[in-house]
Amino acid sequence: MYFVEVILPLSLSKTFTYRISEAEYLYIQPGMRIAVPFGKSKIYTSLAAEVHRNNPTLYDAKEIHQILDEKPIVNSLQIQHWQWIASYYMCAIGDVFRSALPSALLLENETIISQKQDVFIDESLLTDEEFLVFEALQQQSSLKIDDISAILNKKTIFPIIQSLLDKNVLVLHEEMNETYKPKLIRYVRLHIKYSSSESLNELLETLKNAAKQREIVLSYFQLSASFKKPITVKHLVETANSTSSIVKALVDKEIFEEYYLQEDRVNFDKNKKENQLQLSQAQQKAFDELQQNFETKEVNLLHGVTSSGKTEIYIKLIESYLASEKQVLYLLPEIALTTQLVTRLTSYFGNKVAVFHSKYNNNERVEVWKQVLENSEKAQVVIGARSALFLPFSNLGLIIVDEEHEQTFKQVDPSPRYHARDASIVLANFQKAKVVLGSATPSIETYYNAQSGKYGLVEISERYGKVQMPEIQLVDLKDKYFRKKMNGHFSDDLIESITETISLGEQVILFQNRRGFSPVVECMTCGHVPQCKQCDVSLTYHKHKNQLRCHYCGYSIANPTNCHNCSSVDLTTKGFGTEQIQQELITLFPNAKVGRMDQDTTRGKFGFEKIIDSFKNREFDILVGTQMLAKGLDFDNVSLVGIMNADNMLYHPDFRAFERSYQMMTQVAGRSGRSEKRGKVVIQTYNPNHNTIQQVTNNDYSGMYKEQLYERSIYNYPPYFRMIKFTLKHRDFDKLKEGSMWLYQVMQQNLSIPVLGPEEPPISRIRNEYIRTIMIKIPQSTPLITTKKTIQKILNSFETVAQYRAIKIAVNVDF
Repeated sequence: MYFVEVILPLSLSKTFTYRISEAEYLYIQPGMRIAVPFGKSKIYTSLAAEVHRNNPTLYDAKEIHQILDEKPIVNSLQIQHWQWIASYYMCAIGDVFRSALPSALLLENETIISQKQDVFIDESLLTDEEFLVFEALQQQSSLKIDDISAILNKKTIFPIIQSLLDKNVLVLHEEMNETYKPKLIRYVRLHIKYSSSESLNELLETLKNAAKQREIVLSYFQLSASFKKPITVKHLVETANSTSSIVKALVDKEIFEEYYLQEDRVNFDKNKKENQLQLSQAQQKAFDELQQNFETKEVNLLHGVTSSGKTEIYIKLIESYLASEKQVLYLLPEIALTTQLVTRLTSYFGNKVAVFHSKYNNNERVEVWKQVLENSEKAQVVIGARSALFLPFSNLGLIIVDEEHEQTFKQVDPSPRYHARDASIVLANFQKAKVVLGSATPSIETYYNAQSGKYGLVEISERYGKVQMPEIQLVDLKDKYFRKKMNGHFSDDLIESITETISLGEQVILFQNRRGFSPVVECMTCGHVPQCKQCDVSLTYHKHKNQLRCHYCGYSIANPTNCHNCSSVDLTTKGFGTEQIQQELITLFPNAKVGRMDQDTTRGKFGFEKIIDSFKNREFDILVGTQMLAKGLDFDNVSLVGIMNADNMLYHPDFRAFERSYQMMTQVAGRSGRSEKRGKVVIQTYNPNHNTIQQVTNNDYSGMYKEQLYERSIYNYPPYFRMIKFTLKHRDFDKLKEGSMWLYQVMQQNLSIPVLGPEEPPISRIRNEYIRTIMIKIPQSTPLITTKKTIQKILNSFETVAQYRAIKIAVNVDF
């Protein structure tokens, strides 16, 4: 008997055993996709983990459906890394598999299929079974995989669907035209019979009465003389100022031959420039130190002030790894950042750069996946957000984690709740690669590791080109409101600075970490505030759409004209978001062009590009935005940055609030004055003497680090303690209360470490589910693996208690 262990794309923490034949046993390799039946009638795309000959004891192994790949699409190092993520972050291996693979590689029973529109289909090329499916799609617009199974009266239908997808007859419904299909470009060349010069003269003679055709042939000669590359039909038609129908006539006459070449959807060759990079003295010193440190330390922290030119150092490092034919992974916290960085890197490396993140469609992601798997020239350097970590690297030499302090590197929902920075260090360890963590404001844990000698540390204390750090001016809002020197949410100092900057033709960035117009609409008569029906939060007012929206579940209502509680018409808005700042700016500066960058304005695939390019091309004078602006964007004409209210970040109920506020303000301030002229930063606050705000003003990272480290050692927080948070959710308040108490008590009895909770978080109901949290703090001296095993046993026993089975538990490690 022969068996295969497979990983299913479901939230299941173990692999499952299926029966296979001897031939399949010899053929299957770990990392191939296999369609398998699971449950009563469902079929899933699973992944082979290993083949063996041990009969499962608890159940009869079913047979597999069929093998979907000829060679593995996932390598063994990846599977090893996924297993580490599953065990360290206490999640199911199935969750890791599902989030790692592009969805186009995971066909499922629930997948909806429809016919491709506007494509001529030659029915004679279809087999009988394919024709039945095609015919059924003429009758109805879409089918589920189960429906196709019923039509053909057979279970093994994945190969038929795959074949119809390849023949360009079907599309998957999740992204209507998204099943992977290479993009083909039409080229022409002269027919082989015209290879000698005599035959060429004859050809021109025969065409002397067909002026337009002769024109195209002459243009072709011209192009092939000046270009040493294949000639596309499009290029030829444009050069000859003609039409493609004339090219077709020449093809019919057998003067031209047409042929197709596959082209990647995303092509960066045109960006490549021949440019030599000259590092400044400080950069060169840092580069040399990094190279030196790599001999003894696998991980190095590059701590350079904002605008110190860290990207140039990364480019030099990438050059050295590409020279030794290694792959490089460059991780960024925000998709917005990839936009700028892609332009910078492709100007050095051209088409060696590939990009991988969620704004790319399925086709493009599958293309990058295959290029990385084949170690192709086109994906030597991969730039991406955290999901790029899952690509099938086989020859990785270097991982760069830029802006490593960013909280967006931590996945919050859904599972796996991994931290891309930490997972990439483990991946580098498996791949025998090196890691550079870069930041102007490193996270306290990383800096602690560097100080204690676990990581190497390289510091740059000056900006590139010896540009001065920006001048920071604090504005006391309490005093300004008291002296009536405020106009809306702008102090007279900020208005004056903006006026001066714009009059000099320079640009301004304003930071307000809240989108929408205002977070609260309040009735002045009875004090009623409209709340979300499904969550315990007030609705945010969006003026542009004239509606109130919940930022947690998306629930929205039209903006009320009178109070829902007492019918009074005296309603007012409290607080302010980016939309309101934009409105006020239009009133204050009617001649200035104002742009806004937040989640509402960057929805489409190219949302970020449009706004960043417009700002870079100086189409906007002022850009208002949320924390997207705080990441390493580089605008050379910005000389003023305004922080509208520094306090709302400081008072978050979170032990990292001060650290995050320092990082956010320093990073936003760092967008100012990045070329010759010294920049200026205006910070509006009610609390100008607050330690953190003073540390930002004095650019005192080590002061902030020491103060936070001292507090964390007293209150048992990272880096001295590891933290795990359990979030329990259920629609029934009493059942949740009872279940969370049961879990808390069992944990307290079985663990000899602090267990805190169960408590209601500040927002205690989202999407009609009540929430409770329990937190565990694990000292560095306690063995982590045994503690996690105990916790896992407790969670498993919790699931066996019948009345608590419906309670959902999310485990968040190192949050």
